[in-house]
Amino acid sequence: MDADVSKELQKVLKKQGMKFAISHGVTSVERNGDEVLVKATDKKGREVEFTGDYCLVAVGRKPFTEGLGLENAGVQLNERNQVEVNDHLQTSVSNIYAIGDVVKGAMLAHKAEEEGVVVAEYLAGQKPHIDYNLIPGVVYTWPEVASVGKTEEQLKEAGVEYKSGQFPMRALGRSRASGDIDGFVKILADKTTDEVLGVHMVGARVADLISEGVTAMEFRASAEDIARMSHAHPTYAEAVKEAALAATEDRALHV
Repeated sequence: MDADVSKELQKVLKKQGMKFAISHGVTSVERNGDEVLVKATDKKGREVEFTGDYCLVAVGRKPFTEGLGLENAGVQLNERNQVEVNDHLQTSVSNIYAIGDVVKGAMLAHKAEEEGVVVAEYLAGQKPHIDYNLIPGVVYTWPEVASVGKTEEQLKEAGVEYKSGQFPMRALGRSRASGDIDGFVKILADKTTDEVLGVHMVGARVADLISEGVTAMEFRASAEDIARMSHAHPTYAEAVKEAALAATEDRALHV
């Protein structure tokens, strides 16, 4: 996700008491009774040890395509053992379609759901499509993290000229009332057209708020379009309006 989001979440989680050991290579994990011992080397090559009650291993995910008999049906896989599909999610066998975690793209339930609808509509003779750039991603920590569209790093890499508007959650009345003051909303918009290119959030209930960003981007809204929408007060959603104002000539009202 966007680097600013990553930094903010790490800062908040540190404040909650979490410790981070970045750029470490794990060499072994052992269980001794009720204790788990993890040995690793840091970026200077020194050996370090961590102990705990559990060790959660999260080194990525892979498609669960083994044992399905796909080779018997003639369904082709790619080098990552994902099912190869075309733009209609049709496999190398014309009457077999594939969706979700076994095909390319983000391994997200809502992405799979959209693909299922696309296949059904295509089979019914309609002409559906999916804009994978508008599939939101959410991290269900507290505060939550949510993102849709391009990150600032991706826009820089692509050479796109953009504007950035950001608004802190701590400036919201609703956030102060609930005590959830960590985080921010960040909106990236095209420097010339003002079209929203990415929305990135850290804060309370942003898993729900990101849908506003998806809706705006689906209709190719500008940052000013969002800024001119009335948002109920007090709500967390006001941060979206304020970030849009900030992206529109730095016009946020409440900072």
